[in-house]
Amino acid sequence: MTDSLEARRRRVAILGSTGSIGVNTLDVIALHPQRFEVFALSAATRLDVMLRQCVNFKPAFAVMDSEPHGRELEQKCRSLNLQTRVLWGASAITMIAEHELTDVVMAAIVGAAGLASCVAAARAGKRLLLANKEALVVGGDYFMQAVAQGGAKLLPIDSEHSAIFQSLPDDSLSWPRQVDKIILTASGGPFRLLDPLGLRDVTPQQACAHPNWVMGRKISVDSATMMNKALVVIEARFLFNVMPEQIEVVIHPQSIVHSMVQYKDNSVVAQLGTPDMKVPIAYGLSWPDRMQSGAAALDFGAMPNMTFESLESNRHEQRFPGLKLAWSALKAPAGTTAVLNAANEIGVAAFLNGQIRFDQIHAVNLETLESVAVQGPTSLEDLLELDGQSRRAASDVVRRHSNR
Repeated sequence: MTDSLEARRRRVAILGSTGSIGVNTLDVIALHPQRFEVFALSAATRLDVMLRQCVNFKPAFAVMDSEPHGRELEQKCRSLNLQTRVLWGASAITMIAEHELTDVVMAAIVGAAGLASCVAAARAGKRLLLANKEALVVGGDYFMQAVAQGGAKLLPIDSEHSAIFQSLPDDSLSWPRQVDKIILTASGGPFRLLDPLGLRDVTPQQACAHPNWVMGRKISVDSATMMNKALVVIEARFLFNVMPEQIEVVIHPQSIVHSMVQYKDNSVVAQLGTPDMKVPIAYGLSWPDRMQSGAAALDFGAMPNMTFESLESNRHEQRFPGLKLAWSALKAPAGTTAVLNAANEIGVAAFLNGQIRFDQIHAVNLETLESVAVQGPTSLEDLLELDGQSRRAASDVVRRHSNR
């Protein structure tokens, strides 16, 4: 084959290139110019960051969410004599995800907004590096069917799922008979030791100050409530085809052990590393090989003691009431996880905007789940309609709580 991936650089499309995952992906690619080229980038509103990325990596396409941002970027690129073609809108994002010249798609758009482009990349048979939890949380079996039908190679980028992927046997058909359970680790975020009564006074700035990881505002709040881990549980159920009761979460404040697999013989295989997203990104790009990531190596001589805590101890259930919603949503009718995700996105945005308190995010999630009837979505249109319905219901809950 004259145009084999072995004979040329892999062309990468990064969806959400100006966020933390996108920026880290570009940092890793910059270390390996002989192996990868940036084919396309997409972003929401961070026009100046996108312009710098276009100057540095010269992609064939750059896509902004809205027309005003797209036209402004187009004008700036033209003034710099860049050959990058600037587009805008959801259909353009989908286009670069499924483009015939795209080899690898980094799916790093936050929220349900990334679902359509993830499905398009899956159906087009791309190597799909999944950093967008919501594709699985919202799409579930529908998304996994698209992966199977398109022949895509799905590689998880979340640190927990990458760790599980690296700890499982190479033969995916043998997972069910060998694996007893999956153990996901959680740092506990910034409020692991806070008196639960103090959660009502938490500010957005405090919630976004994660002790170990550098992340965007939305995912930082999710980590503080541990709804991030609830979404990780849901994603793990679909990614690894395990039952909900085979998934366990433990608190590991140091974020060194990124997750573990316990086998039927009670041996445990874990993946360790520094809390740096460049590691799973580099592994996804280079799999089944490994390559330099740019992350620091662990220094076992200087490493702090590693500790683990049960979620049933130290009042963690009071601090993180939303975590259990993962298992209840998975046991409910198909589509319930999409309702939970939509409610959480609305609740987190309302908290960051000062409309509700930090401890009311859980109330938004719980009351939305109780108010939305799920009919079992069977298409992308059904899922998007359910997502919209859930957002409207969650917004109503926010309005009720904003006066309290």
